[in-house]
Amino acid sequence: MDLRLDGRVVILSGAAQGIGRAMAHAFSGAGARIHLTDLDSVGLAAAGDSLSAPVHVCDLSDRQAAHRLVADVIALEGRLDILALAAGGVRGQVGRPLEEISERDWRVLFEANVEAALWLSQASTPHFKAAGWGRIVSIASGAGLRPSLTGIQAYTAAKHALVGLVRQLSLELAPHGTTVNAVAPGLILTNPATHAQWAAYGPEGQQRILDSLHTRRLGTPEDIASAALFLASEQAGWITGQILSVDGGRL
Repeated sequence: MDLRLDGRVVILSGAAQGIGRAMAHAFSGAGARIHLTDLDSVGLAAAGDSLSAPVHVCDLSDRQAAHRLVADVIALEGRLDILALAAGGVRGQVGRPLEEISERDWRVLFEANVEAALWLSQASTPHFKAAGWGRIVSIASGAGLRPSLTGIQAYTAAKHALVGLVRQLSLELAPHGTTVNAVAPGLILTNPATHAQWAAYGPEGQQRILDSLHTRRLGTPEDIASAALFLASEQAGWITGQILSVDGGRL
């Protein structure tokens, strides 16, 4: 199956590192015209340089900023076809008892993992409806389907909320030609937070995790990017409202 996105315009969030950057390479390799966005200006610039792609430093949890980004991309390209949403993560937090969680700890993870996807989807929807075609592919998490190995209450709750948003938007947008899906990765070592999480398990804990996977290996950012590329393709046109677990076959 040759997955091509020739002529498609994509906004790809969370592109500065890890899964988002791997998605940028996959989508660009499939012929898409990608616009990269992230809060990390240094990492984003490096990603843009490596792909000769336009970059937009943006706080997507700000509704006005997200709407402005969509308007800017459409002004430059004349169209928008795909949202590939990898922004999110734990924002440096670690698992702690519930009694220690502040209001800001809670809210910042909803802003990063849910609101960014919401506002970009809201801004893009009129254009997708007018074209009669669109794709929204979000990076959720296994933490959106079950309790999280991170132990971070807000992260788990936010990813569950993102899963709910994906399914609700699918119901609303699929009749207008726009599919809405998510990829739920297992543990992928992509940044200092995930590497620290992995190290904290120690050799015995790491082996237990590997033994719990059918594949007996951790995944890579490229594994997740390939799944996202499929969901954004023409070939996935009758797949919507789905959460695709890409986790090595977790037991």
